[in-house]
Amino acid sequence: MENADAAEDEGRVAPAVAALEAVVDPVVAVVDETITYANDAARTALDLTSTEGGRGAGEWDAASALESWPRLEAAVDETTVGTVRRVPLEDEPYDARVHRDADVATITFDRGREDAATGESEGETDGAALGERDRTVKDRAINEAPVGITISDPDREDNPLVYVNDAYQEITGYGYDEVVGRNCRFLQGEDSQEVAIAEMAAAIDEERPITVELKNYRKDGTEFWNEVTIAPVRDEDGTVTNYVGFQNDVTARKEAELALERRTEELDDLLERVEGLIQDVTDVVASSTNRSELEAAVCERIVAEAGYDGAWIGERNPATGSIDVRASAGACDDPDGPPIDVDHPAAAALEERAATTDAHEERTRAAFPLSYNGIEYGVLTVRTDRDREIDERERVILSALARAVASGVNARETSRVLETDAVVAVELALTDRSVAPVALTAATDCRLEYRRSVHRTDDETASLCTVTGPEATASDLVAAADAADLDCRVVLEREGECLVELAGGDDLVGWLSERGVRLQSIESEDGRARVTLEIPRSANVRSIVEALEDRYRGTDVISFRQREREGETRQEFAARLERDLTERQFAALQRAYLSGYFEWPRPTTGEDLAQSMGVSRPTFHEHLRTAEAKLCRAFFGDTESSG
Repeated sequence: MENADAAEDEGRVAPAVAALEAVVDPVVAVVDETITYANDAARTALDLTSTEGGRGAGEWDAASALESWPRLEAAVDETTVGTVRRVPLEDEPYDARVHRDADVATITFDRGREDAATGESEGETDGAALGERDRTVKDRAINEAPVGITISDPDREDNPLVYVNDAYQEITGYGYDEVVGRNCRFLQGEDSQEVAIAEMAAAIDEERPITVELKNYRKDGTEFWNEVTIAPVRDEDGTVTNYVGFQNDVTARKEAELALERRTEELDDLLERVEGLIQDVTDVVASSTNRSELEAAVCERIVAEAGYDGAWIGERNPATGSIDVRASAGACDDPDGPPIDVDHPAAAALEERAATTDAHEERTRAAFPLSYNGIEYGVLTVRTDRDREIDERERVILSALARAVASGVNARETSRVLETDAVVAVELALTDRSVAPVALTAATDCRLEYRRSVHRTDDETASLCTVTGPEATASDLVAAADAADLDCRVVLEREGECLVELAGGDDLVGWLSERGVRLQSIESEDGRARVTLEIPRSANVRSIVEALEDRYRGTDVISFRQREREGETRQEFAARLERDLTERQFAALQRAYLSGYFEWPRPTTGEDLAQSMGVSRPTFHEHLRTAEAKLCRAFFGDTESSG
């Protein structure tokens, strides 16, 4: 049977060989740098009749037989299977045409130059030469492109590759002869993405371009991520003749994307847990009875969360400048050892008043200042349980947690302020005109003394102040207040003195109250206010004073005095009575007293005071009588209450 097939093949080949022998142009067939056939014209023109360079009967070494072989060999490699390429040969009496098949290259030599054979004009010859050079440049550009380029032939069975460039061979590790004639799917393996493969197949069936990313395998078995673009090539009639493919090794980018996706998933899970941590810490803040209990519970709760192996809270030591640890849990920076030094991120967080991180012993440490309303209460530091960074989202959540802790500490400290007898009396001088009394006395020749804070019906807080001085007229005060963008309402005016309700500007009284500071007095004259404060010794007095200095420019500290309270102070008695009075009862009593209503002769009437409160005269008197009764009970010890 084999002999019969061979005979049949020989029968088919013989006429083709006979036809080539009749061709007047030299024709050779080359396989693996060996001339396996040469027609009579080639044997004569190329002097292939000699045995020099011969490899056997009817075979010659192409490099020895053909002077132009280096140029021809490059052309053979660059020619797509199933196509023909014209190759100009300099210093030769002929040009060549390379016909490329999967296994053999046939080279035909034109004995005469095209211009001599056809009689073309010089211009036409130049045009043809330019076109040939243009095609050569394009071919060379494709072959030397930095991305893999392939061409397949859909007219052949299984749409095999008929051309691959050098970059494709470098990417895949396969040589030209190992690729041509095979479908491009040979790069796929068990982990190649089925969805991407199906999308490519569908695009080829529908004759449309597509770009996918899928895992491919090199010749040595190593994996790489291949960004593949396939596009149909059409002739003038719109018929698809080939498919061109572009391959780009995107392994580095793809692995980075996959790593980022994994990291994002891990972080999302962590952030979900941390958000739950904030809720738990908020519960701790609400339920703890003192600052130490709060801080210890917060540290324990943080360490119980997966992702952190240590947490501690510390505060600045004013004597040494270092940070003393107040509470800790898990593995932290040796809380029983020496204080934390200035190189620690906790020190930087306090100094910069912002979250700070660093890497330490294959862990990340993050420090968050505990600050509430400008008052420093220390710093919270956490340490991760593995080598990972804390990104911006996690920093935001942990910063919110730190603010919740600072708010809780502030509430505990404020509560202790009201209960303690050990206080520090601080006297300050303010010249900042954002403070209403300073601005008003700077614009008028008067002296202003703060008496009490009052709540207006629109929920705005104002201050009742007495104003004395030769020019303390209502019109002057209102004009000066308007110029300073303040709201000044005259409650009572008499010779040399006014009682005013002052609002606007910076709310110094409210700011101090939020920080647990008792305001004893404000006396302002000539644009300079003398302020007396009472701060418990247990509070961070230095931090409060520094916050005042930062908030109000030109602040001078006049004195610090430590003292003990004895019994119930006047302010405590007033606070207790104020809690017993309704807002309207308190306002009626306060305005009546400060306006001289209880003096004789009365400088003001009940009608005037009722009008200043925005109520009727009978309503004002009802509030006033009830307030007077409660005042008497508070003073004489009667514990029964009355509305």
